[in-house]
Amino acid sequence: MSNAKHISETPATQYLRKQKISFTEHPYHYEEHGGTQVSARELGVDEHCVVKTLVMQNEANKPLIVLMHGDCTVSTKNLARQIGCKSISPCTPEMAQRHTAYQVGGTSPFGTKKIMPVYIESSILNLEKIYINGGRRGYLVGIAPQIITEALKAVAVDCALKQ
Repeated sequence: MSNAKHISETPATQYLRKQKISFTEHPYHYEEHGGTQVSARELGVDEHCVVKTLVMQNEANKPLIVLMHGDCTVSTKNLARQIGCKSISPCTPEMAQRHTAYQVGGTSPFGTKKIMPVYIESSILNLEKIYINGGRRGYLVGIAPQIITEALKAVAVDCALKQ
């Protein structure tokens, strides 16, 4: 019998497997409102390599996903300017869950309920490996960042603000 902890499937891991995308699984002890600091600490990785999935909307309330370093925030003004919108704002947790079918704190860009445009902070693409939510709280997957531009047709943007 294996001592490896069994990780149940999520829509994100189903999507990755269906697309034949290689990934590693990284469960950790989830803490409410702990954010990427907790996951980075629990996994022993640099918080800059932990990528958060943020569900936002434009001025017409059209949803979009922004992938950002765990130790940065999004300049919504810079993002809006780069993607040709008047304004960008975060979705409420309820709206984010409605668009993705994921619980906030467990949102993955893979296997979302709605197909949405995905924007990725360009410097993420320079990393060798990233840790991104696997579709459940307390569960990240490790992948090569270039997979996101290939699989999700993510557009690189420069909108990071150091926290």
